[in-house]
Parts: sequence; C-alpha cells; structure tokens
Amino acid sequence: MSLQRKIFHNTLIQIAGKVASTGLNLFAFALMTRELGQAGFGEYTTAITFLSFFAIIADLGLTLVTAQMISSEPEKEEKILGNLFGLRLVSALVFIGLAPIIVLFFDYSSGIKMGVLLAAASFIFTALNQIMVGLFQNRLKMDRVAWAETLSRFVLITGVILSVVFDWGLAGILITTSAASLASFLLHFYFARQFARISPLFESAWWRKIITLSWPLAITIAFNLIYLRADTLILSLIKGQEEVGLYGAAYKIIDVLSSLPFMFAGIILPLLVTAWQLRDNERFSKVLQKSFDAMAIAALPVVVGAQFLADEIIVLIAGPEFIEAGAILRVLILAVAAIFLGNMAAHAIIAVKAQKKVIGIYVFTGITSLIAYLYLIPRYSYFGAAAVTVYSESAIAVLTGIFLYRHLKLSLKLTGLVKAVIASAIMGAMLWFWPSAYASTILGLLATLTLAAIVYVVSLFILRAFTKSDLELIMKQK
Repeated sequence: MSLQRKIFHNTLIQIAGKVASTGLNLFAFALMTRELGQAGFGEYTTAITFLSFFAIIADLGLTLVTAQMISSEPEKEEKILGNLFGLRLVSALVFIGLAPIIVLFFDYSSGIKMGVLLAAASFIFTALNQIMVGLFQNRLKMDRVAWAETLSRFVLITGVILSVVFDWGLAGILITTSAASLASFLLHFYFARQFARISPLFESAWWRKIITLSWPLAITIAFNLIYLRADTLILSLIKGQEEVGLYGAAYKIIDVLSSLPFMFAGIILPLLVTAWQLRDNERFSKVLQKSFDAMAIAALPVVVGAQFLADEIIVLIAGPEFIEAGAILRVLILAVAAIFLGNMAAHAIIAVKAQKKVIGIYVFTGITSLIAYLYLIPRYSYFGAAAVTVYSESAIAVLTGIFLYRHLKLSLKLTGLVKAVIASAIMGAMLWFWPSAYASTILGLLATLTLAAIVYVVSLFILRAFTKSDLELIMKQK
C-alpha cells in the first residue's frame, strides 16, 4: 500500500472510530444531564475541570513530543517510549494526586470535593494513554485508538445506565468515568504491545533529553491552561452550579468538535516532521496548505449551522432543561473556527522544533485572557466566559500564523478558506429560509442537518474547493 493510500485508509478509520465514539460519548452525556440536572451537572463539570488543571500540568508537553521523538529516531523507539511512559507515570501520579488534597481548601460542596477524588484515576489513565497514541500516530495505526475509544465508551454508557437505574447519583457517574478510562488504557496498552514493548523506564539521561525538548511545550501548555479552563473554574467560584451546568453543556459540544482537528493533526505531524528533516520545503508547504484548507472546509459550516440550530442541538443532546445553553453555544462555536484553523500552524511549529520561539504568544494570551475572565465573568456570567474563550483561541490562531510567516517564511494561501466561507454562506441562506418548525423534532433536525450538508458539499464542488487531482493524490498508488 502506498503512503498516500495508507494515510487515506488511516484517516477514514479514524473518522469512523471518532464518529462512533463521539456518538456514544454524547449518548452518555445526554444520560448524565437528564439524571443530574443543571446543578448536578454543574458539580460534575466543576470536579472534572478542577482535575483537568492538574492533568494538563502533568502533561509536561510529552503528548506532542512523543510523535516527534520517535519520528526523529525510529531505531530507538522502545527506549524513547519506555522513558516517556516512565516520566508520564511519575508526573501524573504527582500532579493529579495533588488535586484531591488541594480541592479541600476551596469553598466547594462536599459532593464536588468527593467527585475530584473519585475521578482522579480517570485522568491518570488518560495521561498514560497519550504515550501509546504517539506510537500509533507514527505507525499510521490509529485504528487501534479508534477501537479502544469506542469500546471504552460502551463501558461508560453501561456504568451511567447503572447509575441512573440504581440512583447512584454524581458519585456513581464519576466512578464510571474512571472505569471507562481504565478500560481505554488496558486496550491501548494491549494494542501497543503488538508494535513495541512498552514498560516504564527511569533513565536520567533520557529524561533530561525529553525534558530539554518538552519544556517549551510545558510552559505553553501551562498558559494554555489559563485560557482553556480558567473560565469554568472562575465561573464555579463566582456563580452558582446551575450556571456552570449550562456553560458546561455548551462547552461539551465544543470539546467534542475540538478533538477532530487534533486527531487530524496527529496524522499529519509525522509527515511534517519527516519533510522538514529532509529539507523538502516544497512538500512541507504543500502538506501544510492542504491541511489548512481541509480544516477550513470542516470548520466553517459548523459555525454557521450552529447560529441557526443551536437551541435544537442543545435540547436534543442535553435535554429541554438546558435550552438556555443554546445562546452560549452560538458564541462558543466561534472558537471552533479558530481552533480548527490555528491547529495546523501550531503543529507546524512543533514539527520544526520552534516551540521555544512561540512561548511569548501563549504567555501573552494566557495573561490577557485571565484578566478578561476576572473582569467579564462577574458582570456577564457565562457569556463573558464564552467571549473570552473566542478571543483566546483567535489570538493563538492569528499569532502563530504570523510567526510562521515572519520567522519561517511560510505563508498560507486563503483561497480554500474563502471558498469555504462562500459555501457556508450558501448553506446559511438555505437554513435562513428553512422553517424552524421542521427542526423541532429529532428526525426533523437530522433531516435539516443532512440537507444543509448536501447543500454545502455541492457548493464546494461548484466552487472547486477540492478537485479531482486532490482526490487522485490521495488515492493513487506509488
């Protein structure tokens, strides 16, 4: 199988797996929101967000470094993976282990404090998974990740259903979350053993080498933490759990959508690394440009469609009690466009090992976002939080794009983006004239989304946003 067909096959499997696992995850989410209500889901969101602070710090940049290191030195794969796994294990146990202790000093309910303790294991298992995901990315074997994610979602749904039936409440749902993460870790580990022996190594020389490469990422991730999670944490401290629940319901959809560009970038990163090492600037630029176009084509219709159908989508997924979250989603969805479009620029910077040079971008965005959160959330509640989230993601996308142009002499053509905007506008016009009553039922909403997708894809073909030669490039044999 040629490289192009292998990438195409790998991408299709990832998409199918992501669709399946996302559908199951949203089903579990729907069960949670209906069981817990606004306040209960707010407590769930607060506990998970609090833990995510420690989990992101524990990452230390190792997730992105994994694919980069084994692409650079494939002959030392097992040595690299073992030391990455050992370092990740220690960092996860230390940092995530602090969360149940530190939360005791916050003015939270006993339910939230217990929830942090019960869900801590979930984040430890997820942290360990990321090392093995780097192996699968490098081998173009992401179907294993798709299987692990999908099967673990069945564990999650089973546990949530049992929690609902036996009225285990928030504690039961959080225990279920940890059980599903354990299942995912065991599956990832089993699949990884087919390609490499992975066991934790604690070799100081390798740890120093890894940290030397990852520390710029660790700093940027720490400031990412401010603008990615500070909104929910500040909201939970200033406002009630009902408002956190509404914001969390809208943000859940953003989290689901945001996983797609990172999945795609995980496939592309090894190609960018290889092209840069071979000094094949033409191929590097071509892969980056096509990836940017693909992200634009994927993001724009989602943003436009949500402006018309946000309420219906929220009611379908979270239930009628969360309909107020539709207005929040209309604002937050704008951040999705920035995440999709800025994602490839950020990964291109990683591919050329220029992480140290962009630390200032993340420091600036993190500090300004924190100031904005502290000012806007007390005044405008979740709308203030959503507005700052849009600002922060947009700032990262624009500033990293400027960095690529100024320092690496890489520029992205906007032709694909413009065509995606035009096609999305045509789709938006269709939704504008489409009777809202038609989308008020599940079948009606699905029919509306299907028709909108058809209109968008046809518009792209007419505009020649992607051509026959693009498809042939993917499908042709070597």
